[in-house]
Amino acid sequence: MAIMKQPFFSLLLLLVVLCYSTTTSAQSPAAAPAPSPSSAPTDIIRILKKAQGFTTLIRLLKTSQVANQIDSQLLNSNSGLTFFAPSDSAFQSLKAGFLNSLNDQQKNELIQFHMLPSFVATTNFDTLSNPVRTQAGADPDRLALNITGSGNQVNLTTGIVNATVGGTVYTDNQLAVYQVDKVLIPRDIVVPKPPAPAPAPAKTKTSKKKSADTAASPADDDSAAMTLKQRMWVPVGVAAIAALAVSL
Repeated sequence: MAIMKQPFFSLLLLLVVLCYSTTTSAQSPAAAPAPSPSSAPTDIIRILKKAQGFTTLIRLLKTSQVANQIDSQLLNSNSGLTFFAPSDSAFQSLKAGFLNSLNDQQKNELIQFHMLPSFVATTNFDTLSNPVRTQAGADPDRLALNITGSGNQVNLTTGIVNATVGGTVYTDNQLAVYQVDKVLIPRDIVVPKPPAPAPAPAKTKTSKKKSADTAASPADDDSAAMTLKQRMWVPVGVAAIAALAVSL
């Protein structure tokens, strides 16, 4: 009997284990699929640091707060951005002390002048209408940027500086970053602004007293004095004539 009971208990134990495993599996929720990693937001500083050779530009982007503006605009706009990035060697070719001579507003304008408010691929530069509009403004005289493309070469001119696109730093069909060999300096920064026109002279109201004083000229005063003298001589002349008649 003991020999017969051992297989029976082994089989019973196996059934209990199988039932417990089935029940536990049914009660456990199915494992949710791992979420796909979302793409990180565009970070212009990270892009330039990875490319290397843009230390001065990175510092200006941070101090002027333009870096935050770029990242924010890329998140909230569908038109994208194009950024011309001067290398460290481009900044080194500037006149000594040039950057330090600029105030905060001018530094901000300088960086904004390197940005186009839409994404432009290298093959589309020849389709742009010059002067192109930059983020610095639309003044055709003082903020003009002209871009010409011929084959693989792209040239830029500001009226002060002639530059060339040296290559693509980054592109994702929303943001295009191109390296340029010169800092793009607009006329608005280095050419003195024309003086403002002088204001028209204000019209003064003439008072009645001044008008009366003006009407009484010195000539009129002399005429009045002569008339008084003449009136005083009339009785004197009459008296002299009468005395002469008596003596005769």
